[in-house]
Amino acid sequence: MAARESWGSRFGFIMATAGFAVGLGNIWRFPYMTGMNGGGAFLLVYILIVAVIGLPLMIIEVGLGRRAQLSPIAGMAKLCRSRTNPWNLIAWMGVTAAVAINAYYMMLIGWIVGYFVMTLTGGLNGLPADQLQPTFAAFTTNPGPLLAYTLLSITVMTLIVRQGLGTGLERLARIAMPLLFILLVALAVRSLTLPGAVEGVKWFLTPDFSQINAATVLAALGQAFFSLGVGMAAGFAFGGYMHPRDSDVPGNVAIVVACDTAVAVLAGFVIFPALFAFNIAPDSGPGLLFVTMPQLFEQMPGGVFFGGAFFFLLLLAGITSAAAIFEVIAASLIDGYGISRTKAAVATGGLWAVLSTLVILGEGPWSALQLFGLTIFGLLDVASTNFLLPAGGLALALYTVFVWKFDGFRDDVNVGAGRLRVTGWLRPAVLIVIPIGVVLVLLTSLGVIK
Repeated sequence: MAARESWGSRFGFIMATAGFAVGLGNIWRFPYMTGMNGGGAFLLVYILIVAVIGLPLMIIEVGLGRRAQLSPIAGMAKLCRSRTNPWNLIAWMGVTAAVAINAYYMMLIGWIVGYFVMTLTGGLNGLPADQLQPTFAAFTTNPGPLLAYTLLSITVMTLIVRQGLGTGLERLARIAMPLLFILLVALAVRSLTLPGAVEGVKWFLTPDFSQINAATVLAALGQAFFSLGVGMAAGFAFGGYMHPRDSDVPGNVAIVVACDTAVAVLAGFVIFPALFAFNIAPDSGPGLLFVTMPQLFEQMPGGVFFGGAFFFLLLLAGITSAAAIFEVIAASLIDGYGISRTKAAVATGGLWAVLSTLVILGEGPWSALQLFGLTIFGLLDVASTNFLLPAGGLALALYTVFVWKFDGFRDDVNVGAGRLRVTGWLRPAVLIVIPIGVVLVLLTSLGVIK
């Protein structure tokens, strides 16, 4: 049997895992969620939740993967010593969520490729503000060009994963993630130098405590899950490629979480100062990226260049996240069925080519085909982000409480740890705060809490 692949370096693991976590959740979803939830108040609550709930859950998930030394489904079966043990649902929920999310995530990448091309070719130049929404609707409901952009992206992902862990995903992340940070910093500097930008900075960083309520806390909790990808099995899969004794789980995960949070905050420094500089409402909602930002770039000196850089930045973030999810499914096929990496990569790409085509058609000619009043895109989004991810996070927390036990979890993940180690101060968070917090998210998703 061939030796199992592993990360070429600590830096490679950190960049690949950060590449998975850093995606559209940071640069698209975080700014509009912040804009709709009070600016600085939401930012404060979000950072606290990431530190208290997000970080420990990622340590748990990566630690389980390192302990199993396998991909999620095969790894949980090994840890449970049975494929029928109910705790196997941790892996199955995670993999199911990954498949569902990437089905529409690839369509979103197709949107970004399209807008990147339109920005560079001048397709958005001179459009009045009231034409941006119809332009976006026309592009997203016309399956021809969007299918071409999406299937091209899927082909690129398939080739990346086929190359193997070291020359594929790890090499992509080592190049793309530093470039992404450089672009973000450059765009943030440009945004901060606009006249009137300081008002946007104040709004973004100054918490209005009157804006903090149960809805703000739950929105921040949901955003943390979406951004970090907790419960999506990627942390488990990436942990499975770590050396069982010579890798630093707490330290590495802390760096990944810090990178993820830093990108979200940097995205805020790109967007909010510019919005305030040009008197554009920060609470524009999900359309902030594709409707409001082109309006912003139209008014900004050098807008074509900065607009192109912004959508290229989004493309990098989307590709690193999607490629990481490709790796999760390919690794599951390799470990579960013993097939070659090439066949696993092609099968994974074929799966998402079919699913993404269905999602794209569901936004266009098949839009009347709905279930529970939702299109295919809406159904996959709600099922994965509102139910599967919180349920997977809850299962991780409960497994640690009842099966792994806190002392076992602490001792396992501290093997190979550096200065940052899991100690007794984390016990209340793991045993009480995380389970209760995740239950609240799940109950909110189910409509039990309004």
